[in-house]
Amino acid sequence: MNRTARTFDYAKDREQARVAVAPCRIESGFARGVVLLRTAAALIVLTLILCCPRDASAQTDTCDALRGDKRALADQLLDSQHPYDCCDGTLRACLQQKPVCRLAKRLANDVCRRVASGQSRADIERALARRAVSMTSARVAAIDTTQMDPAGAADAKVQVVAYVCARCPYCSQLVPRLHQSVTEGALKGIARLHVRIFPIRTHEGSTDGGLAIVAAQKLGKLWPFLLHLYRNFDRFDPARLPDCASAQGMDRDAFIRMMNDAATRQSLVASKREGVRNKVDATPTVFLNGRIYTGDLDTTSLQDVIEEENDRLARRIHDQR
Repeated sequence: MNRTARTFDYAKDREQARVAVAPCRIESGFARGVVLLRTAAALIVLTLILCCPRDASAQTDTCDALRGDKRALADQLLDSQHPYDCCDGTLRACLQQKPVCRLAKRLANDVCRRVASGQSRADIERALARRAVSMTSARVAAIDTTQMDPAGAADAKVQVVAYVCARCPYCSQLVPRLHQSVTEGALKGIARLHVRIFPIRTHEGSTDGGLAIVAAQKLGKLWPFLLHLYRNFDRFDPARLPDCASAQGMDRDAFIRMMNDAATRQSLVASKREGVRNKVDATPTVFLNGRIYTGDLDTTSLQDVIEEENDRLARRIHDQR
């Protein structure tokens, strides 16, 4: 083979080698591109995780409003607390399921509302535990609700009984609010309110006030008279009780006779004894459909558990959202 032929063959060999290697370069470049895309996607996900805080709201507006340390505390509670019905997971896990457990949503809102108000983790956990015991108790107390006129719709599913004292400061705040709620407010058509009189010995004037309330009931003016007493709590005077009765449309002399009637005192004693049998040792003490409620007695908490009880009775277990 001459030199020219060898030169030609060498050039041909180089060209064949270049063509043979080119696909490998193309394939290698494609693979590098795939790796780069995957790396970029992972970085984007990592950035979202780091920059966007985990959703403490768990689908609740109350939790959405929390920021900073309060949001962090809500996160801890949502990840550690469990509903006592409807779902077996943590509150957060339950709220991520479809359909959503209504109780889990209620409890998440309760947690975040308490966090927002400044309560500690220990306080919130105790409140949740008391709520769970109250709402799952199998013990139903025997309460005579026929002796005092109720307030609220006759077909309401939730029967709320409050043992109250005429001279109990907290009763004077709670009872009017509950009365307004069951007759005009959020609990209208949901709950019916009953009162049982439970005089506290250390409350001066509690027996006179209790007799006056029972007398007003017997004369058909329970709620106007009771609400009047609580509105004028700081101006209580046993000597003026007949005047108060007259102001609420009762005959003054008839009211005095009813207060002094032995049957009125017997009714008051029976109410007190019933409360003692039902483990009442302070006022107000609230029962929901016969179960003693040992949770917080602020209006918001009470409304929430009453609505929960109504949902349970109506078998509204899940939200679709």
